[in-house]
Amino acid sequence: MINSMNMKGKSCRVFMFPWLAHGHILPFFELARRLCGECKDMVVYVCSTPINLQPVRNLLHLAPRQGEQNDDDNDRSRIELVELHLPSFPDLPPHLHTTKYLPPYLMPSLKHAFDLSEPSFSGLLDTIQPDLLICDFLQPWAYLAAQRRGIPGFTFMTSGAAQTSFFCHYSHLAEEEFPFSDIRLGTESRRYTEMLDKSANGMSDRDRLLKSFKLSSDFIAIRTFWDIELKYIKYLSFLAGKEVVPVGPLVPDNYDHLVDAEQLKRVMEWLSKKGRNSVVFVSFGTEYFLSEQEMEQMACGLELSGASFIWVVRFPKEEKEGAGRRNTKATRAMELPPGFMDRIGTERGLVVDGWAPQRSILAHSSLGAFMTHCGWSSLMEGMQSGVPMIALPLHLDQPLNAKLMVELGVAIEIPQQGFGNFKGKDVARVIREVLHSEIGHGVRKKVEEMAEVMRCKGDHHEIQELVQKMLQLCNKDEQGESNMLKEMVAN
Repeated sequence: MINSMNMKGKSCRVFMFPWLAHGHILPFFELARRLCGECKDMVVYVCSTPINLQPVRNLLHLAPRQGEQNDDDNDRSRIELVELHLPSFPDLPPHLHTTKYLPPYLMPSLKHAFDLSEPSFSGLLDTIQPDLLICDFLQPWAYLAAQRRGIPGFTFMTSGAAQTSFFCHYSHLAEEEFPFSDIRLGTESRRYTEMLDKSANGMSDRDRLLKSFKLSSDFIAIRTFWDIELKYIKYLSFLAGKEVVPVGPLVPDNYDHLVDAEQLKRVMEWLSKKGRNSVVFVSFGTEYFLSEQEMEQMACGLELSGASFIWVVRFPKEEKEGAGRRNTKATRAMELPPGFMDRIGTERGLVVDGWAPQRSILAHSSLGAFMTHCGWSSLMEGMQSGVPMIALPLHLDQPLNAKLMVELGVAIEIPQQGFGNFKGKDVARVIREVLHSEIGHGVRKKVEEMAEVMRCKGDHHEIQELVQKMLQLCNKDEQGESNMLKEMVAN
């Protein structure tokens, strides 16, 4: 336990400002929990839109399972939630001030509204007067607002070092091949990195990332650990020109019982009837919605595989509710292929709409494989659970994450002709390979070894190091102010 009261006898007030995505906000919250657990004088403020803070608020006020003790009650009492209100556009009402279930064509509008919230954000800084800002990479204006108030801040990347260094490489060294062949995307590399040039409010994601790294004080924190990304962490540090500090996987506790107890019971009862290592869990996160073609090929693959499965199906919230305009180029399937469940039957397949108890499913002995979009949070949970993974990356950082998992030996990737263009027969083949072949047995052995490493190691050491660096940063800033005052008096 670290005591931060060396800062003029006061506690350290930390302001966290993640991007408006579920996959960013929860890692920030987990980091807040661990920081408060490690430093008893630290108070953390987590800032986001009301729609994003609601699930976090539930976690703050959670009750322990029957017979369990909540050892971190005091830690969570030092986490406060701060609402940021974005301007509402006609096609972007407050319930869409989040990437969760956001139709893809509205993403530029969300980033624009986020940028326009800078005055509100600055007002929050003036009210709370934090000692330190921990910020995401899409809002470099937040660092500038903090610096104008003498508040140091650093970037916290919720994704891994392999994909972050990949993007930084092609931003700095566009004509040179990425130096690690396992993470290359071949002819797709250039086209893939072009998505960083997509702009909102006159600023590309590439510029946002590079500017945030430049403004980050002294170091950059990242959600990973040395055991899986040593060379990529070192290369990212070289590209960024700053120390990169891994903070561990930050896998949260299992809160499934707090979200939907009835759904949890239904899924667990279904799983309990299946044989050991026999079920495939299929989930593609909360921000990607399968097209009609992708839905058809996935259904075909699951049917051909012969395996039992749980398939989580999600639809964009706006389209599901029938409100607002639709972009025909981004139309997504709104239902399963006709006759699919009639042929499969509820004994072999369980289709879940919207939310499934992922952590409980991954921990169940019946689970044999996890088919994932390769979002970083899902990969950390899959590895910690020791479940072989079937990689089907579809957009954003996922293709690079998938390559890393294959390099580590904990996943087999489904081949695609361009992201999202896969065949049902390949889905079925890879499922059978993971569940029944010697190659699949090797993947299971490797991921179980990784789970043991994560279980024994934890992230205590990484959090301790981060806390020390944070306190040094705050003390350095205070010392700088003190020296400046001395100079003013002397003159």
